[in-house]
Amino acid sequence: MPFGPRQLLEHRVAEISTELEVLFDGARDQARREQAEQLNQAVRRLRIAPDAAELCATLADAAARLASGAILFRVAEGTASSDRIDVPLGDAPALAAAAESQDPLMAAATPGEVSAPLVELLAHAPDTRVSIFPVVHGVRVAALLYCWGSVQVAALELLAQMASSVWSAIPVPPPQLVSIAVAAALPPGQAKPPAAWQELPPAEQQIHLRAQRFARVQAAEMRLYHADVVQAGRTRRNLYEALRQPIDDARQAFLSQFFVGCASMVDYLHLELTRTLANDDPDLFGSTYPGPLA
Repeated sequence: MPFGPRQLLEHRVAEISTELEVLFDGARDQARREQAEQLNQAVRRLRIAPDAAELCATLADAAARLASGAILFRVAEGTASSDRIDVPLGDAPALAAAAESQDPLMAAATPGEVSAPLVELLAHAPDTRVSIFPVVHGVRVAALLYCWGSVQVAALELLAQMASSVWSAIPVPPPQLVSIAVAAALPPGQAKPPAAWQELPPAEQQIHLRAQRFARVQAAEMRLYHADVVQAGRTRRNLYEALRQPIDDARQAFLSQFFVGCASMVDYLHLELTRTLANDDPDLFGSTYPGPLA
């Protein structure tokens, strides 16, 4: 049976975690320990990115710590675009080669390789070398991470691979993000809640989006920080008892932050915990799990 995007992501996370351990095995000095922790944090942030925009921003932020300079280009319609410059791939053979091969490469930072406007913008010296790491979405390169100066090549290649795996697993939002059931009876004077996402006021939509983000982060952190406990809880079908404290803390925070003052709120936390921890099988939480908040 073929793996779906999320199963492939989980498999790749495990592989990259092992590679990170090997990369920094025996890191006894403070600087290497700090770099290893920065990489672990970057992997965690990439893994819980809710969309492509945040994924790219997270990767660019991590790259800035692992290279003297870095730019994240989005690739579309033959152009590599960033907030600083747009570079037609036809004018930058090195960028085009990375996008076509889907493999990292090193190139000379010359006008003939990376385009004259980019060399001028970044004031590349004639002997500068650049490293280009493609980020793949599906069957094409969707972004290019362009780094120069002192570059931690192995670490950045791993992060670009991680970003590729996460991007492929990010679901495309359906036209209607939430479906809100209307109560059978409402107290006198209370307005009927809207039944679809597009009917929600913009401010309320933002509350829902923040709630979704909060739920994803909480579930992902439990999965990362309590991996052995999660596995044991699944096996014993008592995830809630195994993770009672973090689940209760997350439920209380979600209730106070998002349910109060938002009549249309959905228990996204329950949905994410069920999907991420229980593999979409709520029975794995056990009989003591209190269930959705509402």
